[in-house]
Amino acid sequence: MLTQTTTRVLEPADLGAALAVLESAPVENAFVAARVQAAGLDPWRLGGEMWGWYADGRLRSLCYSGANLVPMCATPDAVRAFADRARRTGRRCSSIVGPAEPTAQLWRLLEPGWGPARDIRAHQPLMVTEEPSADVEPDPFVRRVGRNEMDVIMPACVAMFTEEVGISPMAGDGGLLYQARVAELVGSGRSFARIEDGKVVFKAEIGAATSHACQIQGVWVAPEHRGKGLSETGMAAVLRYALADVAPVASLYVNDYNTPARAAYRRVGFREVGAFMSVLF
Repeated sequence: MLTQTTTRVLEPADLGAALAVLESAPVENAFVAARVQAAGLDPWRLGGEMWGWYADGRLRSLCYSGANLVPMCATPDAVRAFADRARRTGRRCSSIVGPAEPTAQLWRLLEPGWGPARDIRAHQPLMVTEEPSADVEPDPFVRRVGRNEMDVIMPACVAMFTEEVGISPMAGDGGLLYQARVAELVGSGRSFARIEDGKVVFKAEIGAATSHACQIQGVWVAPEHRGKGLSETGMAAVLRYALADVAPVASLYVNDYNTPARAAYRRVGFREVGAFMSVLF
């Protein structure tokens, strides 16, 4: 018996079914799940479309299509359907990112028309923890960034983004969207830093948060302070806040070639449970 499948743009009425799919893999899907919980499925509020793949009338897989193209809980058949839709609409995203296997398949299908990519990070270990290691003492000077400290935190955020992505977030629109995102994180109490003499020494953000899991991002140490263990003690401090105030599980993903960072995160209590992949345009 053939399975009947279809793909369509989800509507606000599909919210419950979409959340059920997202919550079936709460750590992998934390970034998109947080946005959906906050904005629903209306494309204007969500910042993009949510594509759904149905098998025998049941929603099985999702793909967020906005600034990023993100396959979620995507079977091989669903990835092929999402690739077909993406080819028809044309590339609107600045990256494809998600769990490594479906993202790699999606890129193989899209590369002939969308390539070449500016950078491909094929294996980015996904790391999680429910309890920080007792071996690393949290930095007592790491704290939440205040709303009146935007001018202090922004240079560090721009430096981190430029180092990580390879382009400045201030390009294009002059950084308006990026500044708004940083302000959102600061305003929600999810931006943390150690600040000395008006300059950021260490910083990190809880970039996405649901009741099930949160995702830490933007970990950065000022160049002149690297090699002193501040990434470990700083991350231990952020974990203390994240696990006590935000969610029972904290996650992050890191480039596989960044062996010092991977080792530091393991010492703090993270373990590898999977992998992401990013294709940057």
